[in-house]
Order: sequence, then structure tokens, then C-alpha cells
Amino acid sequence: MDISYDYDAALASPAPRARAISAIRAVGRIVTYPILVVAMVVVSVAALRYGWNLGTVNFAFLIGALTYFAILERLIPYEPTWHPSLREWRWYGVYFLLTVLGGGLAQLPIMAVVGVVAAPQGWLPLWAEMPLAVLLGSLASYVMHRLGHTNAWLWRLHGVHHVPDKVNVGNNGVNHIFDIVLAQGAVQLVLAFAGFSEPAVFVIGLFVIVQGYFIHANIDVRIGWLNYVFSSPEQHRLHHSTDLTEAGNFGSDLSIWDQLFGTFTWRSGRRPAAVGLHNPKSFPPTGEIVASLLHPWRARVGARGARG
Repeated sequence: MDISYDYDAALASPAPRARAISAIRAVGRIVTYPILVVAMVVVSVAALRYGWNLGTVNFAFLIGALTYFAILERLIPYEPTWHPSLREWRWYGVYFLLTVLGGGLAQLPIMAVVGVVAAPQGWLPLWAEMPLAVLLGSLASYVMHRLGHTNAWLWRLHGVHHVPDKVNVGNNGVNHIFDIVLAQGAVQLVLAFAGFSEPAVFVIGLFVIVQGYFIHANIDVRIGWLNYVFSSPEQHRLHHSTDLTEAGNFGSDLSIWDQLFGTFTWRSGRRPAAVGLHNPKSFPPTGEIVASLLHPWRARVGARGARG
């Protein structure tokens, strides 16, 4: 009697495949964020050491982060039904181009101011500047983001971002151009006027890009106790919730300000009831791009400062 074992057949069977997939996902949940942070550090150090064009590096890293998370969304998705359709990818592409091109043009005067007031060399060594710059920059970002939800007119800009009923790396770019200009400009100007150096402003900008795409990624990633320091997809899905009682978590990079100001709603395993607008009729659909861009100047719908 032949008692030889067919290893190829065993590996091809459903059980080993399932175990292998489960193992890959388990590892992916743990290493996704560290890989991203290491990549950001390496690119930042290389760009500053070798004098690379910081604007080009910033844009290239944005594309790299977008690609990284788009792949991971297929490998370790959090919610498979949140994958963008081809039609949605087309919408997201248009918003991405409008945000990059229009936002870049609108920020030219801001960058000119930053170039004048930001010191070539900071008042501290760069390694000592960075923690302080992260804290101040994240506070400025938190304040602007929270105002985007509580100020009636700013919400009419920021609410465009909350229209999609999915949270994924593609719709991180669904924004009103002026919302991006105000949010990014506030952080850059605060850091520059505080006396931080141009390299520090650049590194913080890279960190903001990393975090912005990370927290929107539809990936089943867990960062455990680090949720009490950094923002994560686990927190940001709740921010997009249609249930306003759990839609806090305004920090896009650090979560400490949410904890300090009482807007931290994350707890392990908590899932949003649904994501999108509390009142879907208060904004045009994402696919109506021109209407969305004109929305802030049209007649108001809904209560002052409400989350749509």
C-alpha cells in the first residue's frame, strides 16, 4: 500500500491556504504602520542630506503612499464593500487632481510667506525640533479640523469630504480645494511663525501626508496602545460615522488632543454604525463635482455647524 504524502496537494488544499492567508493578514496588521514610518524617516533623512527638491519628494511620497495603501486594501481589507468601483475611482481621480493642482496654486502665497519667515536653521537641532513641531503642527491641524465641523461656513467646505458612504484611501482626496488650502496653510504658517526651520516644516508635511492616507485606508490594521498616541484607521472610521455621538477623533496625526479635549471616541473593536453624512441631502453627491465645489456659496441647508 502506497503511504507516501503528497505535500503539493496538501498545500493546495483549502485549510493550509486559509491558514496562510490568515497568517499574512495577521502579520500585515502589525507591520503596515511601522513600514510606513520607517519609509518616511528614510526618505526625510535622504532628502535633507542630499539636497533633493523637497516639493518633488513630497509629491512622490504622496503617490507612493497612495499606491502602498491601494495594494494593502486588496490584501488585508477592513470592509470589502468599501472597495471603490471604477466609476468612483474616476471621481476620486478628478478630486485628487483638483486638490493637488488647485490647492498647489492657491498655496503659492502661503509658501512664499513660509519661505520668508521659516528660518533656514531652527533655534534647536533638527532632532530636538521635531517632537515640538509635531505637537504644535498636530494641534493646529486638530483646531482647524474641529472648526471644520463646528463652524457653519467651514463645514460647507469640509463636508464635501464626508459625503462618501465608504472610507478608503481613494476618497481621502475627496475635498474642497479651499478646505485643503486652509487646513494645510494653517499648519505650515503656525510652524513657520513659531520659528521652526524649513527642514522641520518639510518633515512635518511628509508626516501629515503619511497619516492622512493611513487613517483613511480601508485596511484591517491594528496599532494597539499606540492608538493613545497616534491617529489610526480604527479611530478615523468612527470620525466618519453617521452617528454623531461617536464621530469625534478630529486628530489626523496625533490622538492626544482628542483625549485632552474630550473628543476621543475610540475603543478596541468599536465599529461605526455607518459612514457618510448624517443628512445625505445636505450636500451634492460626490459624483457631482462642480456642484460640490460651488456648494459653499449656495443657500444653506440644515442646522448651523451640524455634521450634514
